[in-house]
Order: sequence, then C-alpha cells, then structure tokens
Amino acid sequence: MYYADEVIEEIRSRNDIVDVIGSYVNLKRKGNSHSACCPFHHEKTPSFHVSREKQMYHCFGCGVGGNVFTFLMEHENFTFPEALEALAERAGVTLPEKGMSPDAKKQADARTRIKDMNKLAAGYFHYLLKTERGENALQYLKDRGLSDDTIQKFGLGFSDVYSDDLYKYLRNKGYRDEELKDSGLVKFDEKYGFSDRFWNRVMFPIIDTNNRVIGFGGRVMGDAKPKYINTQDTLVFDKSRNLYGLNLAKKSRRAGIIFCEGYMDVISMHQAGFDNAVASLGTALTVGQVNLIKRFTDRAYLAYDSDEAGTKAALRALEIMREFEMPARVISLAPYKDPDELIKAEGSEGMERRIEEAKSGIMFEIDILAHNYNQNDPQERTQFQKEAAKRLSIIIEPMERQNYIDSVAKQYGIDGTSLKEAVTQYGISGATRVDTTVFRERSRKSPEEEKEMQQLKTERLLISWMINENSLFDTLKGVITPDDFFEPVYHDVVKELFSQYEREGSVTPAAIVNHYQSKEDHEKVSAIMQQDFDMQVTQAEKSKVITDLVKTVKLRSVEHQMTMAKGDLQRQSDLIMEKASLNKLKVTM
Repeated sequence: MYYADEVIEEIRSRNDIVDVIGSYVNLKRKGNSHSACCPFHHEKTPSFHVSREKQMYHCFGCGVGGNVFTFLMEHENFTFPEALEALAERAGVTLPEKGMSPDAKKQADARTRIKDMNKLAAGYFHYLLKTERGENALQYLKDRGLSDDTIQKFGLGFSDVYSDDLYKYLRNKGYRDEELKDSGLVKFDEKYGFSDRFWNRVMFPIIDTNNRVIGFGGRVMGDAKPKYINTQDTLVFDKSRNLYGLNLAKKSRRAGIIFCEGYMDVISMHQAGFDNAVASLGTALTVGQVNLIKRFTDRAYLAYDSDEAGTKAALRALEIMREFEMPARVISLAPYKDPDELIKAEGSEGMERRIEEAKSGIMFEIDILAHNYNQNDPQERTQFQKEAAKRLSIIIEPMERQNYIDSVAKQYGIDGTSLKEAVTQYGISGATRVDTTVFRERSRKSPEEEKEMQQLKTERLLISWMINENSLFDTLKGVITPDDFFEPVYHDVVKELFSQYEREGSVTPAAIVNHYQSKEDHEKVSAIMQQDFDMQVTQAEKSKVITDLVKTVKLRSVEHQMTMAKGDLQRQSDLIMEKASLNKLKVTM
C-alpha cells in the first residue's frame, strides 16, 4: 500500500460516493440506493447502483463495482495512488509523505515517464514545425486558414520525414527502448528494429482535462495511408474516455459542447469563436465520452459531416446520449461537408445561425425517416408514420411528448389524433418488451460444478444478510466462523467483517474494499456488499431464511472437515456430533 490504512480510510470517508459518482453520472434515487445506466457498458435499463449507506457501487449488468477509489481507477484510468491523491485534493486533505512498494513505484514511474515523453515529443514536434524541415507542414496549416495564434494554442507540430527521428531524440534524452515501446510513440519490428509511430505527419497533441499531453493524432503529408493515425492505448491514454479539445472547451462560456468529427474541424471552430467544440479520437462516440462531458455541460450539439457516414454517426450518438439523458441537437451543415467548409463559406455568422436552427435529436431522426420513404406513396407514407410514432413513443414526459406529436403532425401533414393514438399504443407495447441483451447464454455444467456454484451463492447471500442486519454478528458469534467459507475472498471478507464489528460495533463495507488490489476481487466484494433485501417478511420468516443459509454453509464446512480428518477417530467423532447438532440449529432474529 502507498499510505497507511488510516489515511486511506480518512480520504474515503470524506468523499461521499453518491456525490463523487453523481459528478460523472446522472444518478436517480431508487429506494435505499441511487441508480443509473452503467457508465462502463452500453445498456438501456439502469443496472448500475450506488449506495450512500454502504458507500459502494455495483453494476448488476456487467459486474463492475467497488468503492469510491475503484470508481476513479476505472473511470479515469487512474492508479490507486492517483485516485487517492485526486480524492484527497477534492476533500482538502494534505497527504503525508508516502512510501511505495517496489511494484507500485514501478507502475507510477512508468506513467510519469510516459507523460514526460509525451510532453517532450509535443515540444519537439512544435519546434520542427517552425524549422525548415517543417516548412511544408506549416504551409499546409496556413493553407487551411489557421493563424499563428491558433497553431500555438493547439500546440500543433510536425514529425520529421525520417522514421527514427523521434526515437533518436528521446534516446538522447535518456529513455530506454522498453519505455519507448510502452509510450505508444515508437514501434518495434524484429526485422527492422525501432521506428517512430508518427513520421512525415502534421501532429495534433491530445491533451486531457488536467492539461497533460496523453497522446497524439497525426495527419500524413502526402498520399500515404492511413490519412490519420492516433496513439494506441497506453497507461495514460484511453481513446474511448478522452476528447480532443475538451481541455479548452471545458473553459468556454458558450452553452453546451459541440461534437465534431475531426481535429481540423475542432480547430477551425475554435478559431472562429466556437471554443466549445470537441472531437472523438478516431472512434464513434462512446459511453465514456458522454459521461466525460456530463461533468462540464448539460447539453450537446452534433456537427458531424453531412454525408451518409456522418448521418449514421449522428444517429448512433443520439441513441447513446438519450440513454444517458443528455439533451442533444443536430446542426445542419448542408450543402457543406463539414464545419471547416461551412465556416470558410459563411463565416462565424453562418455557423452561429446553424447552431440557433439546430434540430432536436428526435426531429432529426424523424426527418431522416421522412427522406427514407416516398411521401407520395400511401403505403410508404403509412410506414413512415408508424416509424415516426415509434420514435415519439420513447418520450416519457407527457407534455414533451404531446409537443413533439403536435410538431410532427404539423410539419408532415399527419392527423394529430391518429398520430397520438399510434404513439400511445407503441408506448404501451414498448413498455412490455424485454431487453434481451441483459441475458447471457448459460453453459451446461456438471452436477459438481452446479453444486459448487450453489454453495458460493449461499455463502454470498449469508454475507449479504450479515451486512444488512448487523445484529447477526452477535447472533452468529460462535456459530459460524470465517473458516466455514470456502471462497477465499468470502473467507477474508467475513474475517474482516467480524473484526470490524468487534472494534466498532458496526461494519463499513466500503472500507473492506481497500484491502483488495485486483479488479476481479473488487467486483466480487461489491456484488456481496450491494445486495439489498427489501422483502416484506416477518421476523420469524427472516429467522428461517438465515437459519437455512447458516445450516447449508456449516454442513458443507463440516463435511469438508470430516474428509480432511480421515484417520483421526476423535476428530471424526466430534464432527459427527457437530453435524447432528445442525438439525437443532435455529437462528433467532
């Protein structure tokens, strides 16, 4: 561990998990917990739950879970010490001097070295752009209409025509080959050795929201393919959770965030005064990117290319944004291909007008539908109206739904009453549809495997009851012990729970996660901690449930001990008597 347990627990306790996760995800109160669509996988039905009481989160869809440290490690790609330091800063706590384990220090050093290499590379690329070697690249940027101030603001650069130029530069700065491979700046081939990933390209540094250079995009000078390449994922760079230009856009005073498709679009938008523009990093819009912008804005605009590919990308983006309750509008760029072309043709005034006239996501989708059907053909027009009704049926708020029905009916000459009836009908039928993506095909297991899984389920349920009903620690003391639990993580959790209850008279589930390092263990522990029991049962019924669970766990434990004690007649005799006594066991709540 990097810090003493007391320090870690103090930082955790000062950062309420609902407040922290709520700054990334739109949480809604549901019973004793808060829920949302999971920020770590694509889903339509919320299965991500956060408990303020337990200070834990868990997704029952994809299995991720843990405490507030786990969330930052997962969402921000932080190491544990980075998550701890971020939360300490958030809580206004000054951390003591830290001592690192060898492995932890190695990983932290590796991340720091990559960031330093990226910073050096960005500076070197920018320097080359201003030299004779970067003359063609600089002229390319000037021809695209970029000013010196804009080039400086975005730190644009040039990677030399020699394919080992940066490699030699960083080697002379003292970096080793293995470090250079891990940085994403250099490639290794057994036949040709080391070479730069980026060469003879205009360079676009990718900067995170903490103003650190975490990667690069490169646009080739000439006709080579691919035209654009990006840094591969590294210890400090995850393209699905970062956005180009967000380090600047987050400081904008303009309303919302404008999504573009490419680096040059973002730069042109900023130069024209639209400093709230960002772009994905060579991928379609991701769940991680939507969650990222929700920290800075409550609305989004899409300024994707006006071609077929751009339209499809906009439709995909709208679907994701809708599921995360991010209002989005679509900016029409036609007849121009992209924002850069539009600004060159119509100036800032033209783009401002397009933003003001941007269509809501729903109206954009219906407009696309209208163009896909022949409105003069009765059959196709009927089909269009049905599809439009399906789109409108997803709107939950009654007044908003009615306003959209009125607008669509007026714009496309549809009878408003008929459209409303169709929307209502689709809404009713849609509510009963089952999202099959949450199901997983069950593989066939042997009887032994099924028995083992059932045992683990029983152990997990018993631990969950103990966490929910702290009085059970007094009731079960001397009846059941950590050694009765076979799953290693469950054994350790029970041991820590009893110890915690003995010391404090209650248990703090989130503190227990601090003892585990692997993501898999965090998920196992959080699955136990987040199990709630809202059953309306009597104390007698509750006692019976607990008694059955304890009997099952103890019986398995005793049988295992009897197998291990073969040859020890006295021990066998004691265990037989213990097994017989289980029939009389009764846990009273």
